[in-house]
Formats: sequence, structure tokens, C-alpha cells
Amino acid sequence: MEKAVGILGLGCYVPEKVLTNHDLEKIVETSDEWIVERTGIKNRHIAAEGEATSDMSVIAAERALADAGVSPEEIELVIVATASADHAFPSTACLVQDRIGAKNAAAFDLSAGCSGFVYSLGVASQMVKSGLYKKALIIGAETLSRIMNWEDRNTCVLFGDGAGAAVIGEVEDGLGVLGIDLGSDGSGGKYLFQPAGGSRRPASHETVDAREHFIHMNGNEVFKFAIQIMGKTAKRALAKAGLEPADVDLLVPHQANIRIINSAAKRLKMPMEKVWVNVDKYGNTSAASIPIALCEAQEQGVLKKGGTVLLVGFGAGLTWSSIVLKWSKETCKNN
Repeated sequence: MEKAVGILGLGCYVPEKVLTNHDLEKIVETSDEWIVERTGIKNRHIAAEGEATSDMSVIAAERALADAGVSPEEIELVIVATASADHAFPSTACLVQDRIGAKNAAAFDLSAGCSGFVYSLGVASQMVKSGLYKKALIIGAETLSRIMNWEDRNTCVLFGDGAGAAVIGEVEDGLGVLGIDLGSDGSGGKYLFQPAGGSRRPASHETVDAREHFIHMNGNEVFKFAIQIMGKTAKRALAKAGLEPADVDLLVPHQANIRIINSAAKRLKMPMEKVWVNVDKYGNTSAASIPIALCEAQEQGVLKKGGTVLLVGFGAGLTWSSIVLKWSKETCKNN
């Protein structure tokens, strides 16, 4: 019988500092009413001075390990999904591997934008299923406030910082990951990117003055892509699992924009009562949004053992990702 692999434990962390829409009104020309109407966002958390992606990742990782009852030495693979790594190299995953004491683990970063956590779950679950590793640690973490143009009202109102982690391993038969759909369309890469800082446009006075080290986004194009792809990728993952949208107990979408979330639910003909929404509290935390939402849902007792959970994301690349799981845990003890 094929090995069943799923989530053994969850952990998350968001910085203490909260930036409200009213705070943003003092920084750029915007309003609380405009932001809420267009995005559903009211607050976002911002990393403290000196607090980096690896710092948040370590806290989320340690909480996930404690929740799973797994020691760092048991972890054989660490993946950090992020678009805001501490450095170009070494990987943030290697920094986390060292700091948590996962001395037996391979480690690498995964770049798939906001799809990153679900991509990581797909990769890690298949590595465990193959027998290559027994237990893996995956983390979605972002410090997007460091690459944000705080003079661009179209982007600075959207994003927040945070981290979420999950321990992956064998679970009871019939539980865990049932269907995976990952994909990309690189022709849309130009719609959401960081123009400078890589080998194409190395850092220079020119790139700094032109603010090319910040997030650049064509919001209209990303929105159009998102509302089309969310339903499609979700249905493909469900089909691979032999399920229908009606079989889903909880939809956990990437928390980018309430209008996109509502559109996805409508395309799947799912009532909003089955959709986890916390974009109002955290904004778009990119790769961290789905694990933070999962952690929160488990804290509140919404996730039930044996329940069908659908994770759906989209992001820079452009990328998309969906995974269907039969939930294998009930409580998240350390968050």
C-alpha cells in the first residue's frame, strides 16, 4: 500500500508591530474605506528593526516541532519558501537548519512567490512518500516590508510580514495528501517582480534611485490571473483526489485579497462558511499566508481529523498551487 503522508504539526509567528489602515493614511494618499473595500485588509504586521525572515522562521519552526512532538534531529529536510530571504546566499533554510539544531537535514529555499508553501508541501510530501526522507520541515516566511516601496499606495497597503511552518511525515492510512496540482506561466513574470538585485540588474546607484529593489506589481493583471486560476487549480487537485468541491470541509486560500477569495469560493460553489479568511488581520503575507491560516484554523478547532482540506495559492512567477488533504491532526498546542 502507498505510504500516507501529511502534516504532523503546525506553528506560526507574526511580529508584534501592527500597521493599521489609519496608520497608512499618514504615509500615503489612501483611506481605510478604500483599502477595506478593494482588498478586505484592515491590519498587517511589520517586522521589528533587525528582525529578518530567518528569525521568524525559527520561531514558527520550533512551534511546529513542539506541536508535532518531533525533535530537530529527526528532521531530514528543511524547505523555506520565501521571496524575501535574509541573503541571496546562503539559503534561509540553511540558517534555520543550523539555528534549530536540525543537524541531519538537507536544506534549501524555494521560490514560487505566494504559492511557495503549497509548492513546498507538494515537494516535501513526495520526498517522504518516496522513502528518501522520513520527516521534513516546511516553512513559508516573508519580511516583505523590507522590499516595499512605502510611497507606492498600490502595493504598500497590501503586504505584511510573518511565518508559518509544518512538520511533514507519515500519517494514518487514508489521511494526508491526496491530490496535488502545481503549475506556472512564466510569461506573466513581468506582472509581479523585483526588477533589480539579481544578475540581470545588479545593485547600482541607478537601480536604487529608480526604486527597482522594491516589489513592482501590475495589480490588474495579477487580479485577472488569480480569479481565473484559483478555481481551475483547485478542481484539478480535487479530481486527482477523486473528490468534488462539495466534499471539501474547509478551503484555505492564499490570503491576497477578499475579492479574489470570494471569486474562488463562487467558482467552486462553496459557501463562505467553509472558507478560512484572515486577510483582514494580516494582509498578504505571501508564502506565509496559508500556513498562518492553517495554524489559526487549528487553534480555533475548525480542523477536524479526517476532514477534507483544500489549500489553494497563486503568486509571482506566475505560479499556482493546490493540495487536497484529509486532515490528520486536531490540535495545535503551541500557538
